Amino acid sequence: MDITAIAIAVLVGLALLAAAARACSAPLKLLLKVGLNTLVGLAALAVVNATSSFTGVALGLNLFNALVVGVLGAPGLVLLILVQWVLT
Repeated sequence: MDITAIAIAVLVGLALLAAAARACSAPLKLLLKVGLNTLVGLAALAVVNATSSFTGVALGLNLFNALVVGVLGAPGLVLLILVQWVLT
């Protein structure tokens, strides 16, 4: 195998690697964003529960609340508080 065939194989491999990295970057960014929303929302939910004795607002840690806060983040927490306020 001569040097040109090796160089072409390396360039094709690098091009395929770059294409795969670009194709995977969008879902990775979405996953990181959802993860960050989850952490911020969970921290906000913990603060709401920690201050419930002063404010009178308490949200339970259940699957529905976790999903809403995980997907929407802090706005989801506000939504849950508003829903609780309307229903009580």
